[in-house]
Amino acid sequence: MVIRRVVAPRIDFSALRRELELPERFPPAAQAQADQTAAAPPPLPVLDRTDLPFVTIDPPESMDLDQAMYLERRTGGGYRVHYAIADVAAYVPPGGALEQETWVRGETVYLPDGKVPLHPPVLSEGAASLLPDQVRAAVVWTIELDADGGPTDVRVERAAIRSRAKLNYPAVQADIERGVSKEPIALLPELGALLIERGLARGAINLPIPAQEVEPVDGGGWALRLRGPEPVENFNAQISLLTGMAAARIMLDGKVGLLRTMPPPPQSALDNLRTAAAALGITWAPGASAGRVIAAVDPNDPRGAAFLDHAAELMRGAGYTAFGTRPRCASRCTPVPPCRTGRAPRCRSCRR
Repeated sequence: MVIRRVVAPRIDFSALRRELELPERFPPAAQAQADQTAAAPPPLPVLDRTDLPFVTIDPPESMDLDQAMYLERRTGGGYRVHYAIADVAAYVPPGGALEQETWVRGETVYLPDGKVPLHPPVLSEGAASLLPDQVRAAVVWTIELDADGGPTDVRVERAAIRSRAKLNYPAVQADIERGVSKEPIALLPELGALLIERGLARGAINLPIPAQEVEPVDGGGWALRLRGPEPVENFNAQISLLTGMAAARIMLDGKVGLLRTMPPPPQSALDNLRTAAAALGITWAPGASAGRVIAAVDPNDPRGAAFLDHAAELMRGAGYTAFGTRPRCASRCTPVPPCRTGRAPRCRSCRR
């Protein structure tokens, strides 16, 4: 672990919250709707998948558990991935004050003194969270893989699930190193490494930049801790990426969807990274891709962390590509590009 301490008077992050126009609380109508949903019986789908021994893997302090998995080896070879994503839509009624507020927020914002959540904690950390021994609504992906980790079949369905355990990265990593991984995820190191290699073979870049954790220090001030990710975090991310790729294939086959896209890195960025590698003593073998060089770097080593910071330049230009439909306004007029707020399309005739 690389630790850098910055001692300063206690910082009041409320000024930053105001500058970023971050909301302090949910509007009363949105909060009331969340409270009502949380107090009601869970909106469970008809399909029951509570027999599957799902578990979650997150940081130890996390309570907003939105993903769970169960991995098994297929008879005759290959793997079967069961991946459950909390079905937020089941808990946020369409057209109400809560949905409107989530569109305004867009994402959870994390700050050193707390976070500004996308959904009220009564849902995100309570009624909708995939907490252990609680039946929850989820979107369940079942992905069949061959022995090389290539997908052969995908199924997605809304179902009721029940997580068996709330696992955390340090404990799971310790189990892996001792060779005593729990059965629902015993295959995670094997499958995760296989998926990483498949990604590197197709030119993918995984950037394990150390996490920056700002913590208050006794007596005043703050400590900035840089922590490289555990290998299990990368393995876990590979299962999420596998599911995202399966969703992308469904959208491409259906000719409608919204894809997260990333252009290839420009040659200038690759040249700069090669220069940084030479200056930092990072080996770049002839013919090796940037992804393979990055994968061999130790993010907990100061030189490795500096190299990874330079490598972030390769990841510029990420965006979204929508295809298959064109938005129309309530009056069904022919749309033109959205107004500056981006909230709704303008129309050629009514200019709404």
